Amino acid sequence: MLYSDKVIEHFLNPKNAGYIPGADGVGTMGDSSCGDYLRIYISVKDNRISDIKYEIIGCPAAIATSSILTELVKGKTLDEALKITDLDVIKAIGGLPDPKVHCSNLGAGALHGAILDYKNRLREKKQ
Repeated sequence: MLYSDKVIEHFLNPKNAGYIPGADGVGTMGDSSCGDYLRIYISVKDNRISDIKYEIIGCPAAIATSSILTELVKGKTLDEALKITDLDVIKAIGGLPDPKVHCSNLGAGALHGAILDYKNRLREKKQ
């Protein structure tokens, strides 16, 4: 199984790993008890994702796709970020071997969950 240079680069030097204390939104995907698990934190300013970080338990492909996702999303509006799909992540990382494609399926779901969490928190504040 061969990984692209971009996958290897993001695995060895992941971007935006970590967490955001007091994040505006948090989303998760996966199951930490049996495999890949991703938690995404976002900060939002003027309807844009001003910061994004993640914590991951997973294989090199899961780490690399989480890293590239954060680079795709930072600075985007919430609506733009909601349009990002798992396929967008695979394309951005330069493809994955077929047995590892499922690893990219965590990112968009966790991101969308974080945005939904942010919107729910906003709604609760307004009530």
